[in-house]
Amino acid sequence: MSETTVPQPYYPNDEIDLRELFATLWRGKWVIILTTVVFAVAGVAYALYKPNIYQSTVLVAPAQEEGGGLGGLAGQFGGLASLAGINLSGGGSNQTVIAKEVIWSRAFLANFFHRHDMEVPLMAVDGWDAKNGSWLYDENRYNPETGEWLLDSDGETYQPTDWDMVEAFRENHFGISESKDTGMITVSVRHYSPVIAQQWAEKLVHDINEHMRKQDVEEAEARIAYLEGKLSETNIAGMQQVFYQLIENETRTVMLANAQKEYVFKTVDPAVIAEEKSEPKRALICIIATLLGGMIGVFFVFLRAFISSGSNNPNSDRKVSNAAAQ
Repeated sequence: MSETTVPQPYYPNDEIDLRELFATLWRGKWVIILTTVVFAVAGVAYALYKPNIYQSTVLVAPAQEEGGGLGGLAGQFGGLASLAGINLSGGGSNQTVIAKEVIWSRAFLANFFHRHDMEVPLMAVDGWDAKNGSWLYDENRYNPETGEWLLDSDGETYQPTDWDMVEAFRENHFGISESKDTGMITVSVRHYSPVIAQQWAEKLVHDINEHMRKQDVEEAEARIAYLEGKLSETNIAGMQQVFYQLIENETRTVMLANAQKEYVFKTVDPAVIAEEKSEPKRALICIIATLLGGMIGVFFVFLRAFISSGSNNPNSDRKVSNAAAQ
């Protein structure tokens, strides 16, 4: 009776030969060096091509204490006021949170752009000549001599819409952040011109204060007119007392709003003209480009070695199948 030969499984050698690894890198050293040099030069060229961007910041603090006036009145006259259809319990809205959302909103920013004629410096400029103090315009989109926007190949104007300006401003020029520890808010503006960055940062804080002041004054005056109408309709002494207290409170709101220079945001550290650029990080760009070139060169050398080793051993699969069949 013949013995049955049990086929032995084939285990490929998965160990990495470091000498072969370094030998492969050495054979492809010129490819790695050339790729690294090309990427390094491209990184330097890109870093030099990018114009300087300057940033100005304004540090502000909430200028109001929230939930003042109506809280005490709600406890005293809430029942009587409810009979007149007036709700006194809703006076705790956070003005700071509302102002932060408003300053980021499309409607406020669009009005801000038109109010300060920001269309051209925002959308038609791609650099700043610091020596001459003049803009560097994108003349493929805008003609600075005539002050007109050009047309594209389809005959459509390059003049931006409000939405285009809002998106560009949010993505490339504007930022707002709040410190969770102190509650301080930082409004930052980036631009090719350090002067423009400083001016826009100041105007943003000023305009949001004026916007919130105007809104609150208009709402308070509308409530006063409503309360005066209700006052003339009732003869109940208790209700009249409620209306007088509410009118007094709303009148105080109007007076304080008009008297307060910085209504919602109080400036702690004003914006200044930046003396140093914030972007681009040219040294970092060059380092990343060089490292990327070296990595791509090494990957290409290993890939070429893997392909060549597979093509030089066409019978490797046949040897494996024969060993498994024995």
